[in-house]
Amino acid sequence: MYSYNQFLILIVLNCLLLLLSSPLQAQENALQKLSSAERSDGKGYVLRYHLSQQVDSFEVYQPDVDLIQMTLYSNEVDTNNIGIPSDSPIFDEISFYELPNGVGVDIYIAKDYYYDSKAYHDASSNDLLLALTETDREELEYITQDLKPLMWSRLTMDSEEMLVENESIDTAKTLNGDYQKTKDKIKLDVVVIDPGHGGHDPGSIGYKGVKEKDIVLDISKKVGGYIKKYMPGVKVVYTRESDKFIELEERGSIANRAEGDLFVSIHCNSHSSRQAYGTDVFFLGLERSQTALKVMKRENKVVRANNDTEQKKLTQEELLIYELANSGYIASSEQIAGMFENQLDNRAQRHSRGVKQARFVVLYHASMPAVLLETGFISNPSEARYLTSNYGQSIIASAIFRAIRNYKEDYDKSQHFNSK
Repeated sequence: MYSYNQFLILIVLNCLLLLLSSPLQAQENALQKLSSAERSDGKGYVLRYHLSQQVDSFEVYQPDVDLIQMTLYSNEVDTNNIGIPSDSPIFDEISFYELPNGVGVDIYIAKDYYYDSKAYHDASSNDLLLALTETDREELEYITQDLKPLMWSRLTMDSEEMLVENESIDTAKTLNGDYQKTKDKIKLDVVVIDPGHGGHDPGSIGYKGVKEKDIVLDISKKVGGYIKKYMPGVKVVYTRESDKFIELEERGSIANRAEGDLFVSIHCNSHSSRQAYGTDVFFLGLERSQTALKVMKRENKVVRANNDTEQKKLTQEELLIYELANSGYIASSEQIAGMFENQLDNRAQRHSRGVKQARFVVLYHASMPAVLLETGFISNPSEARYLTSNYGQSIIASAIFRAIRNYKEDYDKSQHFNSK
């Protein structure tokens, strides 16, 4: 979750990017109405913005348990005569505020309703959808702690006047240029596999003393073997091929020097309770649960040769800058994270604990789509036996390989390549 000032900066930079890239004349984008519907899974609602044109981009900010704020970036958004959807009891008030190159929205949730929020474009229309997922008050208070509502009046001035130095405009141009470079790289032919930990850093110590570093190295080599055998046009790069310690930052640098197109960091989970089980898939972002926070802290912890530990940190400011410069990478990371979850759940028949976001240092330093996989809990006796067996490692590796292959096939189709 962004802080107030970070979200303010994000809005300004997005407005500048629109100013730099938009044509001189643009048609008005009309918000025709708002509607809401209960989700098919019964776990919340979807708020639909009925738009005449798709917005250029959008952001969601949730500063309080009963307030969701959104920015819609699009020239001349007409929101006249738009009211609260009459078919839902969960909205108290919805207000609109004109911004440079867009509109701000305040969505007040009714008392005793608690929802986490996520927005996305509708695949079959110009509409924008806000998915509201039921959660409890305690979880939502954790997510929104120390945040404060955005005052839209601070954004009614011209966005260029809000920047103190011309360097900010240069930064926006640079970010726009980086995005173009991302679009220009259209082949997926280098996969970087990162076996977590290694050397004097054993990672998690599981049931009967099994070590995370050994298990993930074996799985990683099997994944690489499958890629080399069944995807001959794809180069495999390992961040380590032996029991060797590699700094978190260096792992990303290895991937960047190899001009990798996909970064997959492979790990094992652990818990104080031996009952915990299942797989997790992560991509870079701000953690939105205590579970994700705990995993992030563990995987960002480095064991030194003298057995001292160092807790690596990635600040919200660093994450914000990364997201601005690499929005395409994050979208791709989320897409392939879903593919990994599907394969581990269906192909490997492992219990899925879901796709999550967290500030993993190792993902931050890889300038490409990147995911981190927790393949199971080695603190659980049953999962430890499975993950140390050749059979279990082969099944997990096969699922990871299939997700990579499926992602490449989809990617190549989207870029008009024949992958056969």
